[in-house]
Amino acid sequence: MPDISHSIFEAGLPQNHANHVPLSPLSFLRRAERIFPQKCAVTHHDRRYSYAQFTTRIRKFATAIKAAGVKPGECVAVLAPNGPVPLEAHYAVPLTGAVLGMINTLLDPTAIAFILEHAEAKLFLVDREWAPRAHAALELLPHKIPLVEIADEAAPPGLTLGAPEYKDWIAPHEPHAWGLPADEWQAIAVNYTSGTTGNPKGVVYHHRGAYLGALGIALAMNLTSESRYLWTLPMFHCSGWTLTWAVTALGGTHVCLRKVEPGAIFEHIVRHGVTHMCGAPIVLGMLINAPKALQKPLPHKVVLATAGAAPPSAIIAGTELLGFQVQHVYGLTEVYGPSGTCETQPDWAGLPLPERARLMARQGVPCITQEDLSILDLTGNPVPPDGVTVSELAFRGNVVMKGYLKNPSATDEAFKNGWFLTGDLGVLHADGYVEIKDRAKDIIISGGENISSLEVEEILYRHPAIREAAVVAAPDEKWGEIPLAVITFKEDMTATEAELTAFCRQHLAGFKVPKRYIFEELPKTSTGKIQKHILRKRAQAIIAGD
Repeated sequence: MPDISHSIFEAGLPQNHANHVPLSPLSFLRRAERIFPQKCAVTHHDRRYSYAQFTTRIRKFATAIKAAGVKPGECVAVLAPNGPVPLEAHYAVPLTGAVLGMINTLLDPTAIAFILEHAEAKLFLVDREWAPRAHAALELLPHKIPLVEIADEAAPPGLTLGAPEYKDWIAPHEPHAWGLPADEWQAIAVNYTSGTTGNPKGVVYHHRGAYLGALGIALAMNLTSESRYLWTLPMFHCSGWTLTWAVTALGGTHVCLRKVEPGAIFEHIVRHGVTHMCGAPIVLGMLINAPKALQKPLPHKVVLATAGAAPPSAIIAGTELLGFQVQHVYGLTEVYGPSGTCETQPDWAGLPLPERARLMARQGVPCITQEDLSILDLTGNPVPPDGVTVSELAFRGNVVMKGYLKNPSATDEAFKNGWFLTGDLGVLHADGYVEIKDRAKDIIISGGENISSLEVEEILYRHPAIREAAVVAAPDEKWGEIPLAVITFKEDMTATEAELTAFCRQHLAGFKVPKRYIFEELPKTSTGKIQKHILRKRAQAIIAGD
């Protein structure tokens, strides 16, 4: 940028407390309490908290954190399913200047112990259902961490950590004073990647990014003060895609759901008047394939934002037939969850559902608070917008992580030429929308030809008997690699390898058609992403055993 310090519009007009305030999602809570004190902020089972009650609990929580000896810049860790306490932690912890570390509830004790040690956690809040796993993790550490138990009426009875219970722990404290960080670049949270190979990386978020990311997803999903958001997405995943803050920003209602099950989802939608929810494509598949007895007619359109692996168009179409309005978003932990969205164009409404679903399955354009995303070549320049040239997708803007905790080499590798490189490969279309073709590590190279596993999966999902499909590379002496498909059938339905091969040949070039099949359930992460690294090992073992 040019030097404008000499401009008459800059001279004698410095920033001050009246015209410059650090951006922080803490401002959202204070505003919501001020404007909607008696409105329902949170529901959980049969409990309801108004914004006044919600805020008081948070401020007492913050005072308890300080009383426990946690200092600004130190980590408070939480291991719990969705509920009021982890939601409150997204405000109480940063209100003290500390950093929130939400831990994936599906991790084993070794991984939990690694995160606690790596983030140097000074306080650990644990849901009682996870007491055995937390105890096992703590036994691996060379030092003790103060504990607080989270009791939930839906948790299995009889489990305990032998620590103070959250409600009793915060009760004697006065509400903490309001305050914002001195610097909006200050860390607000650390969220760990899934760690499919080696230890997970700690992705550090800042207050500014959390504030802007929350407004971005709120705009992308059209949240309003009347929105009732159902927590099907784990709050530990990218800070709940920043919806932990976004719903509050609009004064909406957080509808907590401890366990994601199709019957509970439909019941909560009807009972609580849910208007918005999120989930990976696996959640959409769960709703589509739920028994008819569990599928309740929706009282109104429910916006369902989905991300993760690119959702096959058949999944989008099937979900819309249930009465949902699917909003495809794209992101990853390093960009606070969704930072790209497939903005719907006015003329798409008149298209046949299959064609509209195909367009909606693209990753799209940057969210309004993210500066840019593009497909870059090896020199860091955008590729031609031809829908054919495959290269790496990259982001730049305010809604990008500070970096990886204690990992400067990985941070340097991720940031190149003023962009954050995602590791996803895609194309740029003439309308400016990006479309992911595959993860770099998931591209199958067969006889020198590149095969997009997502393209093959898109076709397999169109088969009427298939509930889930994943395609990975399997080693082959002649071709180097061949596509191998792992298939899960719908209940009471099946197909033979020959039938699937014939079906694929109708839609794909011959070299892209799967050469081998496995019929079994697909391994998934806690957020519903298919674990292809496990499937690749399975494919190698099967080929080696032939």
